[in-house]
Amino acid sequence: MKIAFVGKGGSGKTTLSSLFIRHLAANEAPVVAVDADINQHLGAALGLGEDEAAELPALGAHLPLIKEYLRGSNPRIASADTMIKTTPPGRGSRLLRVAEDNPVYEACARTLLLDGEPVRLMATGPFTEADLGVACYHSKVGAVELCLNHLVDGPDEYVVVDMTAGSDSFASGMFTRFDMTFLVAEPTRKGVSVYRQYKEYARDFGVALKVVGNKVQGPEDIEFLQDEVGEDLLVTVGHSDWVRAMEKGRPAAFELLEATNRFALQALQDAADDSYAHRDWDRYTEQMVRFHLKNAESWGNAKTGIDLADQIDPGFTLREGVASAAGGESFVSPRPHSHQPAPQPA
Repeated sequence: MKIAFVGKGGSGKTTLSSLFIRHLAANEAPVVAVDADINQHLGAALGLGEDEAAELPALGAHLPLIKEYLRGSNPRIASADTMIKTTPPGRGSRLLRVAEDNPVYEACARTLLLDGEPVRLMATGPFTEADLGVACYHSKVGAVELCLNHLVDGPDEYVVVDMTAGSDSFASGMFTRFDMTFLVAEPTRKGVSVYRQYKEYARDFGVALKVVGNKVQGPEDIEFLQDEVGEDLLVTVGHSDWVRAMEKGRPAAFELLEATNRFALQALQDAADDSYAHRDWDRYTEQMVRFHLKNAESWGNAKTGIDLADQIDPGFTLREGVASAAGGESFVSPRPHSHQPAPQPA
């Protein structure tokens, strides 16, 4: 499952995503964790020191390698230079899998041991002083979007992405790449405002959304969240002495996390696992096409000097069972596929 954590800044989004990653690792599940927030704190939340977190390789710095690898022998992509963040896979493309070894993971991921269990961590890289005034942060998450578009994950495999705060997540089509999105909300009016935005933007794209109430102190907070978000409220999380110790750099063994919070994390995993039954690879592929055409028309064609619509393979659907042969060839059964842009939400 591909899982996103979103929420307003300061909601506890990164802390909860790190706890969920630790929970999955404790259950010995294969996990790829991705820090796609403008403020890069996931590594620290997973126990890295400041210097170690700063040394994480930036996905954006390895974008040429990522493109060249994913391009494979796809005849529709003449060169890696013509790939943009939304370029979809086709026959001949190399695909990524959660548990495999490949040059992308070798260059861009670091393996952490969380209570002895391995987790791959990838990061977009921080927004630096050199970027000020000349770059948009969303250009940095393009490498994440490209990898997600080429990633085939199966049951009991997890990709967990700590997204950038607020509604900025909608600046790219990446918000449609997930089986489940957990929105972390505090029991305040500001805390639920991002939920309303997200719900409105996501409704026409089939985005599965559940709310995790955080910093909940009592029944009144729970009642407030229930009134504001209704049945989308999945679970609530309160104060944690374990988290306070972790934030001080003194984490105890994860098995000592409070029982109520362990139950909450299991509820998140159960919700994510349940979403697997509703996975629609056809829609997933069509959404890739939709956003690729939109980006091609708005800026991609002008930047690359070619018609990027030609990169779309009408016989390809990304799905489980797509096999990669030697040299990165991928094979699927052709199917009818429309490449006209779907109607955009009002």
